[in-house]
Amino acid sequence: MPENLYYEDLEQGMVFETVSRTIVEDDLLSFARISGDNHPIHVDAAYAAGTEFGQRIAHGPFGIAMGIGLFGTLPQFRETAIVMASIDEWRFVAPMFIGDSFHLRLTIGAKRLTRSGRGMVDRNFELVRGDGFVPQHGRSPMVVLRREDGEA
Repeated sequence: MPENLYYEDLEQGMVFETVSRTIVEDDLLSFARISGDNHPIHVDAAYAAGTEFGQRIAHGPFGIAMGIGLFGTLPQFRETAIVMASIDEWRFVAPMFIGDSFHLRLTIGAKRLTRSGRGMVDRNFELVRGDGFVPQHGRSPMVVLRREDGEA
């Protein structure tokens, strides 16, 4: 597939899959520092061991951040994706744990032109665990360059 896919190149139903990323302890601790959410379910192994999960869980928004980061590994959008418009309908189906590996499955949804003539494309995100289960998913529209905008 060519790099630098423009609005005109994208079709509803196209699927892109990224490389895999494994959650490590430092991810939880760093996200706790950045977000200020230091709940012991995320940062205290002894506390988390006594919960229904039996271990620390990743912050829910960490999954969103990981999905956005994984999107950034797709070379097809490196120069043509301009801005994320929103995060919509995000669902936290199941916890994510240290040691779990995920890749992003991105499916192109509806396309439309904005009032200003910019290309807007819905992206359906699925964080796919190594065993195929999807613990988080949602939608995030983005502005994408149109060919008439010139080469990126």
